[in-house]
Amino acid sequence: MKNIELLVLDMAGTTIDEDNMVYKTVMNSVNDYGYNVTLDKVLSVCAGMEKLEAITTLLKEIGGNKEDAPTIFEHFSGQLKEAYQNLDVKPINGVENFLLQMRSKNKKVVLNTGYTSEIAQQLLDKLNWKENIHFDALITADDVSESRPSPEMILLAMKKFNISKPEVVLKAGDSVIDIEEGKNAGCGLTIAVLSGAQSQSELKKSHPDYIFNSISEAEAIIY
Repeated sequence: MKNIELLVLDMAGTTIDEDNMVYKTVMNSVNDYGYNVTLDKVLSVCAGMEKLEAITTLLKEIGGNKEDAPTIFEHFSGQLKEAYQNLDVKPINGVENFLLQMRSKNKKVVLNTGYTSEIAQQLLDKLNWKENIHFDALITADDVSESRPSPEMILLAMKKFNISKPEVVLKAGDSVIDIEEGKNAGCGLTIAVLSGAQSQSELKKSHPDYIFNSISEAEAIIY
């Protein structure tokens, strides 16, 4: 059991089930530009990254022209907005209750994401999740100058709630980059979940403290 005061939770794949729509849209946007990349490749390269950086890294990885990245990113952003309007977005099983439980125990819950704030807000509106009910703050790629695995988003979350000791912070996510972000911040607990982008064997590479099917299982180890 671990004393945790702040939970920093990734969004898509960790708290929210959006059927990997973001990575499918990355794949389609890159392929619309004349490339030929699979969803598996996108998931293994891009999971957890800020999305312009993800597309740039993916192009480098497949021997493409990284100068194409800004144009593909623009295309991707428009496509994703449209896809999310039509998508049935739901919480990952047990997660909504977990968030309410954590907050009822006076723990702070911060949602953090490599999305822009506009896209993150679109997801939250679909779920009808409200600040001060389901979570205490939202921190997105727009709020920081360095994207994950930089610990900047976690450090900002700690600052918001006057938490100076990273050992009372839990970071959870569905990608290696989430776990690296948590370790870079010195978090007391890093939890990888199997509800999103990456497999157990991929997640193991980042040496999280725990690998759970879903973040709701963390309730058993937090006091």
